[in-house]
Amino acid sequence: MPVVSFLVYVFVMSFTPGPNNIMAMLFANQYGFKKTIRFCLGVGAGFFVIMILSSYFNLLLHNVIPKIELPMMILGAGYMLYLAYKIITSTTNGNGNGNDRGKYNSFLAGMLLQFVNPKGVLYCITVVGTFILPYHSSHSSLLLLSLFLGFVGILSTGSWSLFGSVFQKFLSKYRQQFNVVMALLLVYSAVSIFM
Repeated sequence: MPVVSFLVYVFVMSFTPGPNNIMAMLFANQYGFKKTIRFCLGVGAGFFVIMILSSYFNLLLHNVIPKIELPMMILGAGYMLYLAYKIITSTTNGNGNGNDRGKYNSFLAGMLLQFVNPKGVLYCITVVGTFILPYHSSHSSLLLLSLFLGFVGILSTGSWSLFGSVFQKFLSKYRQQFNVVMALLLVYSAVSIFM
């Protein structure tokens, strides 16, 4: 396996802005780093599940992808736009009260987000088809690489969460502007799916 290319691809896809990272930063800014860890763990678990599924069903997915690609794109973009709407219409005062966004800051929400996150699904399918299956096909290799990529998902959302919590006081002063920027980034992520 071309390890350097694999790691560069994993780094770029994991640490660039996307729904996982934007939501993690927003939650950490809103509720603090400690309360956002469960969301980050859910993201990692979701990536692990998708990686396992991608590993074992890559050939099947390769044949089905043209049929499910458009519905997945529409579903994922719709969910991102919904999240953007919830962020921009948020009226919270910074302590987590006043809206229901806290229910999205959970392990289950982080995990389920992966199944409607086109960037994440396409990332998993691409990394499996390009870097993993051509070189590794044993059950233990697939399991270890899936665990590694799930851990990278935790690291990426964790680093974005840390950023959100470190700048919490600054961002709370400019909460509405911050929410607008985060919502626009999600809208950009949704629109970029179709480009």
